[in-house]
Amino acid sequence: CNEPFFHRLVPTLVETMGEAFPELARGAADVEQALRAEEERFAETLAAGMAQFEARMGDAQAGALVPGSLVFLLHDTYGFPPDLTADIARERGLLVDMDGYEREMHSQRERARAASRFNVDLRAGAELGVQSEFVGYDTAECRAQVLALLQEGRRVESIEAGASAEVLLDRTPFYAESGGQVGDQGEIAGADAASTDSGAAGGTAPRAVARFVVQDTQKRGTAHAHLGYLASGRLRVSDVVVARIDAQRREAIRLNHSATHLLHAALRRLLGRHVTQKGSLVAPERLRLDFSHPQPLTTAQLLEVERLVNEQIRANAQALTRVMDQEAAVAEGAMALFGEKYDRRVRVLSIGDFSLELCGGTHVRRAGDIGLFHITGESGVAAGVRRIEAVTGQMALDYLARLDAMLGSVAGLLHGSRENVADKVREALERARALERENRALKDKLALGHGTDLAAGALEIDGVKVLATRVEGADAAALRAAVDQLKSRLRSAVIVLGSIESASKVLLVAGVTSDQTARFKAGELMGVVAAQVGGRGNGRADFAQGGGSRPEALDTALAGVASWVRSRLTPR
Repeated sequence: CNEPFFHRLVPTLVETMGEAFPELARGAADVEQALRAEEERFAETLAAGMAQFEARMGDAQAGALVPGSLVFLLHDTYGFPPDLTADIARERGLLVDMDGYEREMHSQRERARAASRFNVDLRAGAELGVQSEFVGYDTAECRAQVLALLQEGRRVESIEAGASAEVLLDRTPFYAESGGQVGDQGEIAGADAASTDSGAAGGTAPRAVARFVVQDTQKRGTAHAHLGYLASGRLRVSDVVVARIDAQRREAIRLNHSATHLLHAALRRLLGRHVTQKGSLVAPERLRLDFSHPQPLTTAQLLEVERLVNEQIRANAQALTRVMDQEAAVAEGAMALFGEKYDRRVRVLSIGDFSLELCGGTHVRRAGDIGLFHITGESGVAAGVRRIEAVTGQMALDYLARLDAMLGSVAGLLHGSRENVADKVREALERARALERENRALKDKLALGHGTDLAAGALEIDGVKVLATRVEGADAAALRAAVDQLKSRLRSAVIVLGSIESASKVLLVAGVTSDQTARFKAGELMGVVAAQVGGRGNGRADFAQGGGSRPEALDTALAGVASWVRSRLTPR
């Protein structure tokens, strides 16, 4: 990176814009770090793109055409700008198929468009003239009336058992997916088991109670759409029903959602105010938080984040929810979640004096209800965006129990205890490395011994020693060592050694002494031999490697090396 550039740029930004944007002065170090990271990432992009360009067009002559498919590949896969590809091609006198590139881009757009089409438009609820009142903050079930039934996006008057559909109610305890929190599941059942239908013969018969299984809840405009299937009975528009969520599942979601807020606050306290939420998932089994930060968290940082969250859980502060004007909430310091749209009146969640955010989700009553918080992973998902995954409550206890059982199993295999398992693993690894070194030395010694014996079996063709044979039990490294020794012993030679590593794998190494590389190329010879054993190989004029998948053909392939040498000899 250009250090003088960064030293000049950031102070200039602060000087010219600091008065209008005071946060620039406060975050000058973060700005410089972000700019430096961006330049480093772009340099990596250029290096990767140039490597791909050179691999495909490095030997192209002036006037050659750079295919549109290559321009698209560099742009789509490696982030290499098309105009930069054109500039490089122009400098080398190459032509660029930009029409082909545009065709590839058009096809990509069509594929993306096709992938984004949905059979059901969940934004069309306002057009239906249907609105649902959400009562799920205070109750897990309620009586409601069916306002609309939809099948494949079309309104119907009734559905029969076995039908998949969407049910829209006038009021509901089901939370519709929003703010990273997944939609509720549960059931919608007929409120009156004694309701009847007219029989075919004019009589009446009890109607089976409708039972609609809710598999997901999504927002459809101003309504909550309950997606699922009718398990029994018949459900009609205007029916009175009882909507009941899966309370145990909702409780697990509450724990994870409140823990996500504590995690966000802990990250900001530990890493800095530049940390902001970029996305989240709040499910019953786990939670996930994506946040802005330029580099991976260290093990020590992850442990400290976990400690801060669990400290708040033990403090057991009350989780308070207030409804207030958005401007007043933001002025009070409440953070808005990434990608969310808020009404003028918003819900504000505070957990003690540790966390304050706008949030319409469902939460615990006190922080202590979360029980336990444990981080299960940290990773990068995009440039400058990190991800933390975690579990809470019983899920966290179960996760730690599995880890403990696994640790105990590993300790038992190593004849140790949980307390000294790290030392036992370290000792086992050191023993394994020592055995690998010993094995490597023995193989090299075996190969060198073979080399001494093999040298006596070399043929002489027009003053050139030719040796092509199999070396039993040698790996690639041992074959390389043997070829080097044989080149030294034979002085003027063409050598090919082969070994069978498994029932479907052949190893090959070829060498040509420096005085013979003008007449014989090891890479060319390797290509010929490897092709006969069902593989390929290449390399330099003096050394090449290859392999194949047909061990049964190895001896025949090696036997043909002498003929190949004779065919390339020229009279002196």
